Amino acid sequence: MISNNPLKQYFRQPAIYVRLPSGGQHYPPGGINMPPNGELPVYPMTAMDEITYRTPDALFNGSAVVSVIQSCVPNIVNAWAVPATDIDTLLVAIRIASYGQTMDVDTTCPACSTTNSYGVNLTGMLDQMKAADYAQPLRYGDLEINFRPMTYQNLNENNQSQFEQQRIMQGIPADNANNTEQLTAIGDALKKITEITVKTLSQSIASVRTPDALVTESEYIEDMLKNCDRNLFNQIRDHVIGLKSQAELRPLKMRCPDCTNEYDQPITLDMTNFFGDAS
Repeated sequence: MISNNPLKQYFRQPAIYVRLPSGGQHYPPGGINMPPNGELPVYPMTAMDEITYRTPDALFNGSAVVSVIQSCVPNIVNAWAVPATDIDTLLVAIRIASYGQTMDVDTTCPACSTTNSYGVNLTGMLDQMKAADYAQPLRYGDLEINFRPMTYQNLNENNQSQFEQQRIMQGIPADNANNTEQLTAIGDALKKITEITVKTLSQSIASVRTPDALVTESEYIEDMLKNCDRNLFNQIRDHVIGLKSQAELRPLKMRCPDCTNEYDQPITLDMTNFFGDAS
């Protein structure tokens, strides 16, 4: 922006203010400018922001989300470092600031297959968002394992890797399952998926305390996960899954107007569909 622009009074202004579920924790130094009252101003999207999130490559590599968050929530200095606990809150807040408090959701009744559209109150959704309790460590024998939320960069890189492996698996013809080359390809893909899982778990661990040391180096933690016994691995995996479930949005309770069937409708907040129907 040009500081002496005489048209400055017509620039966008904050539409809402939001408190992050993390409370500003888990950000690296300089990653966020937290106001004294803990409420971040959220601006509506610009025309350039809308162009950015409609660019397929920018959506896939995550740069669209980063660009839009830093544009609409300027107190977020480095959106790649945003903890996973805050991503949904930021996306909902930007949606509210840009398009209003209501979002139409299309849902299909599993009983009669009727499709209906419902208006969802995003402010109510924002109020229910919370962070998982990362203060509680996992104790296993003489180990104390402390956890942290993954960053948006972690999530984006892991999602890209998983997508690539799923595409490889889908490209293997089922009628060639006995072919040696196909079996090798399947084995390689499954091995890669396991490696992604291990990496994801290691990124969720802040430190491991032993009787002799406090280990924070990611390469040592990942090495432990690759070589520990299955009981320890499974407990760590289940603990991370439990933390994720604490922060998940509750599904919407739906009632079909045609057959009166009641069912749950999950809400997905990725940029592709969350902003795709807004105009």
